[in-house]
Order: sequence, then structure tokens, then C-alpha cells
Amino acid sequence: MKQGIVAIFKGLLGLVVFLGLIGPALANLKVDVNRGTVDPLPIAVPDFIPRRALATPAGSMQEIGANVAAVIAADLRRSGLFRPLDPAAFISEPQSADVRPRFANWRAIASQALVTGQVDQRSDGLLVAEFRLWDVLAEAQLTGLRYTAQPGDWRRIAHKIADAIYERLTGEAGYFDSRVVYIAESGNKLNRRKRLAIMDQDGHNHMFLSNGDDLVLTPRFSPNRQEITYLAYYNNQPRVYLYNLDTGKHEVLGDFPNMTFAPRFSPDGNRVILSLAENGNSDIYEMDLRTRGVRRLTTHPAIDTSPSYSPDGSHIVFNSSRGGSQQIYVMRSDGSQVERISFGNGRYATPVWSPRGDLIAFTKIGDSKFRIGVMRPDGSGERVLTNSYQDEGPTWSPNGRVLTFFRLSQESGETTLWSVDLTGYNERQVPTPLEASDPAWSPILDK
Repeated sequence: MKQGIVAIFKGLLGLVVFLGLIGPALANLKVDVNRGTVDPLPIAVPDFIPRRALATPAGSMQEIGANVAAVIAADLRRSGLFRPLDPAAFISEPQSADVRPRFANWRAIASQALVTGQVDQRSDGLLVAEFRLWDVLAEAQLTGLRYTAQPGDWRRIAHKIADAIYERLTGEAGYFDSRVVYIAESGNKLNRRKRLAIMDQDGHNHMFLSNGDDLVLTPRFSPNRQEITYLAYYNNQPRVYLYNLDTGKHEVLGDFPNMTFAPRFSPDGNRVILSLAENGNSDIYEMDLRTRGVRRLTTHPAIDTSPSYSPDGSHIVFNSSRGGSQQIYVMRSDGSQVERISFGNGRYATPVWSPRGDLIAFTKIGDSKFRIGVMRPDGSGERVLTNSYQDEGPTWSPNGRVLTFFRLSQESGETTLWSVDLTGYNERQVPTPLEASDPAWSPILDK
């Protein structure tokens, strides 16, 4: 694998918070993310204007400015919380970020929020993008930032600006500057070619990380963002591997003599938890990545698998057949105090703890369907979010507000990636070049 596989995701050098905000000190514009249904906030995102008519390897400044605005608008639209207005309706021309807008022109098209911005290239070749977020009704600036990066990283700048807008208007962290690793699938259903692949959360900057010669499954991100753990069948031998995104190198995590399943990192990145099958029985094991020491956490004759840590590492959720059918259990991270938390109709699989700690997502199996749902860690408040033929394998966005999963179509038999928010109303397909399964969402990338 090539060196520096994530180079295009790097190079963001800094940000500066603007001082001396213009307008009233307090503005009331706010998006409530906790409502069951949301009326999206109308927001205008004109093209970022070029300070100078320069050309870069990534295109002209005018082209970059238009592209940055388009990505910001697309990110906000996909969240389901915002409704970017059609630029054809704009009365005012795009303006520099440091020019006070004519708010009456934006109120006339029912915009409640406005983003103005500009792009420029420094003498050292770096791209500079500035933006300001305005409350149109209060005629007040809400925030303003400057980002500096390599010209080719304009898309990542746009994601970071969208995150800043999302955070200012919702009061919660954004999730747009992140990636998804998944299994890209192709070929005959009886002889599938499965490859590791990675992309931005919106499907852009797509790359394959393996050549497909060997079967790969269950990729999961490390909290340090630059390592992935996964299961691979090299020479028909199933093993758990670590993949370093900086170097492109693979490392055998453990040469276990039997089948291993569903490896996943601990919150501190120092341990990996997995399921190990022996004599027809599967139990939960934990490996210390520093010492390579392994300890067994469950010793039940039933099948225990799909473990996931709580955000503070104190507890583990997993599914087990110990109650007679596949259900969700929670235990302390040392394997003690095992408690069943799922009691609804049907079976439960692939539990994964939210990064916020407030919910556990799962796949619910029943009524000839696989659906994505969530419940609290004590099992209360169960809600099913999707209702398709076969949805499974949920993974959380970094802010714990959105889930990505894969869907098998009953009609075509194809697998695709989808996302859904916690309301269950904002469901969208995630574009991939091939069929796709088993996604895993990264943490927010480094500043």
C-alpha cells in the first residue's frame, strides 16, 4: 500500500477566531436537535468570493470559492436540520466576509441565517478561507473563522466550516469533518470480492485500501484516527489485523488458532476487544495492544459476540444467545455484572455504544426484517429508526446524532450504505462506487 495514504486528509494548518463580533451581543437563532420532527432552518450560502483572481493546482479561486460554498450547503442539507436556499433566488450578489450584509435582501427570500465568505492564496501558496455566520433577523454576526490549508484540501475546509455552523446553531458538535471505512463489494454473489475502502463521510475522496485478493470484514477505527482493525482471510486463515493509514502497513494483531470476530478498539486505543470461537462456542476476549496479553471476559457456553465499549471504557455491550435467543447484554469491562437489557419481540444483534454514552444502537431482527434501532444503556426507551427489508451494522457519527448502516435490497439484492438521524425521519443514501457493507465512522479528524 502507498505511503501517506491519508495525505489528502491532512495539511490543515490553523484557524483564527475573529474578534469584535458585529451587531447585538446576543442573537436568538437556534436549531433544536431534540425535537421529534424538525422544520429545517432556511439558510443562504452564497459562493465564497475570491480576493484575487488567482489560479492554483486545485482550480481558479472563483471555482474554489463556489465549490466550498456548495459543499457547506450539501453538508447542512444532509443533516436534515437546515434548508439551504436556491442561489437562483438570491437578491444580493456574494459579498466579502468582512462586509456587513444587506439583511433586508436576505429576509425578502425568507432566509434566517446567512453565510458569507472569501478565499485567497497566500504568498507561500496556502489557501485561506474566511467565513462569517449571520443571524438575518437579529442582524448579528454569530461566529467567524479563518482556515488555512493546502489548495487541494478545500473540501476539508468546507467540512470544517459546516461543522462550525452546525455547532453554533445547534449547540452540539458537528460531524462533517470525518471519514467512513467500509467493505466495498463486487462480483458474483457466490464469489464476492471484498475490499477495504475509505472515504469522506459524504462519499468523496474515495480510496481502496486493499486489492481484493483476500476476504476482509468488520473494519473499525481507532480513537487515534490513523489505525483500523479488521478481520481478514489471508491464505484462507482468519486473523485480526491492524492497518496504519499513515504508512499503509498491515500488522497481525494476534495469531489466534480459531475463528475471531468483530474486533473493536477501546476508547483509549490501547486495547482491542473481540469474539473468539473455540469448539463451537464464542466468548469475548480483550487484548492489550502494548503487551499483546489476552484475557477472557466471558465463559458462558452460549455464543457471545459483537462487543463494544462504553465511551468511558467502564462497560461493554455485546449480544449473546445465553437467554435462549440472540439478545443484548451489558457487563463491566472486567467481565463482571452481566445484565440483559433487550426484552422486545425478536432478536437483537451488532450493538454499538454511542460516543455520547446515552444510547446503544443495534440491529433488530423480526417479522422477516432487519431494522436499525436504539435504546438507552439500561434497555429503556427502545425505538426502531428504519423499516426496510434488511438494514444492519449501525455505526455512530462522532457527535452521536446520526447512524450509518448498510441495506440489502429485496428487489435487486444489492447492498448500499445509508444514514439516518435519531428522529428516524432523515434517511439518506451514502454514495459509493461499488456495493457496500459494514461501515465504521471515524472520530472527528485532527484540527
